[in-house]
Amino acid sequence: MILGYGIATMVVGVIGALLCLGEALRKRGPNDFTMGATLVIALMLLVQIIISIAAPFSGNPAMGDPLEFWMYLIVAFALPVGAGFWALIDRTKWANLVLAVIHVSVAVMTYRMLVIWG
Repeated sequence: MILGYGIATMVVGVIGALLCLGEALRKRGPNDFTMGATLVIALMLLVQIIISIAAPFSGNPAMGDPLEFWMYLIVAFALPVGAGFWALIDRTKWANLVLAVIHVSVAVMTYRMLVIWG
């Protein structure tokens, strides 16, 4: 795992959480900005999966438990994907609140993945 990329993922997660929370407090449903932020974080996690597959081959293996790291990464990737599909169905302010919670969860899980990696 690359430290700079992990920090960038956490920053995008926090910014996305603030954006989604702001839209939820305005009592608006999911829009292009909140769904776009969710798509960006999902794509960043997909790139992280690719980085995590390639990193051990370049001499950067995980120092912690690889199973724990991969479970965090898989769940972190599944969260915005699942919440994004759910937000497309439930077009209420609550969907934006769920997206905000998902973004915070991804930021925290990314921090934990950085700790596990080493």
